[in-house]
Amino acid sequence: MDQQDPVEQASDGSDDLYDIATWEERTSVDGLAVALYRVLVASTRAVVVLAALLILVGIGGLSALTDPQVGALTLLSALPALALAGYVYYSDVTQNEPLSMLVVTFLLGVLTATFAAILNSLLSNVGQTIAAEFQLSIGFLGSIVFYFLVVGPVEETVKLLAVRLYAYSHDSFNAVIDGAVYGAMAGLGFATIENALYITRNLTSSGLDVGSGGVGIIAAGGTITAVRALAGPGHVIYSAIAGYYLGLAKFNKENAGPIVIKGLILAALVHATYNSTVGLGSSVIAGITGIGGLAAFLVYVIIYDGVFGLYLIGKLRSYSQAYHSAHAPGPSAASFASEQTEFED
Repeated sequence: MDQQDPVEQASDGSDDLYDIATWEERTSVDGLAVALYRVLVASTRAVVVLAALLILVGIGGLSALTDPQVGALTLLSALPALALAGYVYYSDVTQNEPLSMLVVTFLLGVLTATFAAILNSLLSNVGQTIAAEFQLSIGFLGSIVFYFLVVGPVEETVKLLAVRLYAYSHDSFNAVIDGAVYGAMAGLGFATIENALYITRNLTSSGLDVGSGGVGIIAAGGTITAVRALAGPGHVIYSAIAGYYLGLAKFNKENAGPIVIKGLILAALVHATYNSTVGLGSSVIAGITGIGGLAAFLVYVIIYDGVFGLYLIGKLRSYSQAYHSAHAPGPSAASFASEQTEFED
């Protein structure tokens, strides 16, 4: 409930408290203020999107997506993430989100990913400079610290930014669970452009001319495409978790800030833990089972994403049960008790 001024609290509702303790648009000056505010908000969004687009062009992301061969590999690599995002979408028991909003959020996920690319690179260079200054060795432990303090928080924040830029303020975002749906779409966009860049760089480092075309590009990119296909669903899971809490924050204004931070902490921890353990975990599985590197990687990803995918599914199902209970005939569902599902509980 919004806080009220003492004058408004004491009023019986018959007094006109405009410009005293309450406010709504009445005069031409009010209209000008409202119009200028909307222009400023729209301009800020436009500047953010334009900056992201320029960075995308600068790092070669646009060419990676427009090349037919790389585009085909990227599409293949994004299919598992797309399937997971589709599951989140169909788990929404409220009104289905408009396709146009899903597409916009996906594209914004592609664009805002460029901020993560720049920040990760910049902060990595800063960390290496500091380490060199103090003659420190950045080894495995340094990488873990980087994942938890930089990669996880930065990437989950920019994916949430993709939702906050447009979908969050739209009328279609009218339920807590919508945050998970739009978060999943932002994660899909992030995973798609990340896959495209990884595939392009891998092919280029192999000495192949990406723009030359031919089935050779497709054949050579098979392994990296498979690896990126396995990595993509994680982005959907992480950002759907953060998005769910963004939705919760939208309908709990008095605690919106802490709720958003909680979602980002959970998503960043899961993300950073994956980055920190995937190499070691795959090696352990390969050593125990004797299977090849890619197969061991597949097993580890399935186990890891399965655990936290179940956590996400649990959140979606809990919301669905609460929704059906609230709309079922009979006693009020006000006594519905939420489950304890946080990692720390």
